[in-house]
Formats: sequence, structure tokens, C-alpha cells
Amino acid sequence: MKDKISVIVSCYNEEESIPLFYKEMNEVSKQMNHVDFEFMFVNDGSSDNTLNELKDLAHKDNRVRFISFSRNFGKEAAMYAGLEHVTGDYITLMDADLQDPPSMLPVMYKYIKENDYDQVGTRRVTRKGEPPIRSFFARMFYKIINKMSKVEMVDGARDYRLMTRQVVDSILQLKEYNRYSKGLFSFVGFKTKWLEYENVERVAGETKWSFWKLFKYAIEGIVAFTTAPLSMAAILGVIICLIAFIGIIVIIVKTLAFGDPTGGWPSMVCILLFVSGIQLLCMGIIGQYLAKTYLETKKRPIYIIKETEKDL
Repeated sequence: MKDKISVIVSCYNEEESIPLFYKEMNEVSKQMNHVDFEFMFVNDGSSDNTLNELKDLAHKDNRVRFISFSRNFGKEAAMYAGLEHVTGDYITLMDADLQDPPSMLPVMYKYIKENDYDQVGTRRVTRKGEPPIRSFFARMFYKIINKMSKVEMVDGARDYRLMTRQVVDSILQLKEYNRYSKGLFSFVGFKTKWLEYENVERVAGETKWSFWKLFKYAIEGIVAFTTAPLSMAAILGVIICLIAFIGIIVIIVKTLAFGDPTGGWPSMVCILLFVSGIQLLCMGIIGQYLAKTYLETKKRPIYIIKETEKDL
């Protein structure tokens, strides 16, 4: 009996990319004719013609399946929905824009079958085509989170990976609402092989990831996988208290020894603003953790399905 590979593709306004992706993926499936394929497209509340493109593909090819959300829930929800609904022995996550080269899939499958790996991930060794400022902050993020977290995050790692059914079942046990999949893939462990490749630019359309969205996603990852910022806030508070105590002693000694009154108001204003800023920063850190806890306790669904290929 043939192995079955399920390909999960998250789509948000990808009407231009989908035909190109399907064509490329179809060629790869022909090369891997010893394996059955299932293509699971997840329409994440697209506002363009993405859903109609998926319906057309589903009519033409019975290997094509799709899930369409009631609104935009985000890529993390789309990937989770795909993982919940695919039926393959091996599962891969890919982007429709072909920044995840389908041509790597045969090599990934070979590593799992012949070298006893549980998952084969991919990582970019270059960030060609990205704004330099984005590349700088991305590298800094991985350095910071690896210092803070016990779960290793691989610099340049993509969501694109091939996993065994056992790995996927382990990931599906993690039901948290605030998801950071790169961390979850590392958290579950298993024997992993990393394949490196140079950055590939989008074949069509525009990126949906602005600098602000990437920044918020980075905060999501830090809050989800380490409580170190809370400890840092506490340590910072202790340091500020020590500095203030030393300052008070200096002022008292100076006044007693020289009869010199305390300095003017500008220095006092600067100190007050500095300490207030530190307090607001610490409150913001605590607020992030409280907000995530609040969202988790609501137990809202990660996504809501409007229609699938079964409704055609």
C-alpha cells in the first residue's frame, strides 16, 4: 500500500499564486508517483477570488480538498485546521507563494523513510529580497528568544516541514488558543533533520506580513515560550530601588557635610519620568501575560469553518 502525503497550504488572498503553486506541486507529485497525495488548501477568510480558485481545483482534481473559514483567523489557525483534517501518513505545511520550494519535498521524504527521522524542517540561510531592517530584527529575535527559552528556536526556520503522523498527533494535543507553531514544532521534540536553502521570493502577489505584524508575532512567541520577561521586570524593579536608595544616602551625606541643598527640579523630573517609564514597561509585560491567560480561559474555538469541498 502506498504512503500518503498530505500538503497543507494556508491561503489568504492568494488567487494569483494558487494556479502556479498547483502546477508546481502537480509536477512534484508526478515525480513521486510511488506516493499518493492529498492537497488541503485552507482559505483564511480571503477577500479576493481565492475561494473560487480552490473550488475550480477541487472540481478538476479529487486529490484537492479545501477548508474555508468564516473570517480571517490568521495563519496559525489555518495550519492547525489543516493538521486536524488531513488524512496522510506524512504531512507537510507550505505557503502558496512558492517561497517554500516544492522541489525539496522528494528529498525530505527520502530522509524520513531512509534515515529514520520524524520530521524534516527547512531553514533559510539567506534573507535575500527582504528589507535589511526586517532581517536585522529577525536575527535579533532568534538570539533573544534562545537566551530566554528552554525550547530551541532555529534561526531562519520555516513552517515548511515534512512530519510523520506521530509528530502531527503530538502537535494536535497542544490545544492552546495563542499558538506559535515554530515553537510548538520544537516543543514536541522528535528526531529532526534541517535542510538549508537560499531565500526564494514570492512568485505573485504581495506579502501579508508587515513589520508591525511580524513584531506582534515575535511578542507572541516570547510570551508563549518563556516567562523570563516577568523575572527581568522584577530584577529591574530591584535595581531601580537600589539606585534610589543609594541616591538618597548620597544626598543626605552631601547635605550634612556641605550644607548644600538638593539640586533643582530638572533632575527630579528626569528621574520621575525614568522611573515612571520603567513602571509602565513592567506593567506592560505583566499585561501581556494576563491578556494571553484571559484569552485562553475563554475557550473560544481556534477557527470556524464556513464550507469545505464536501459542500460542492
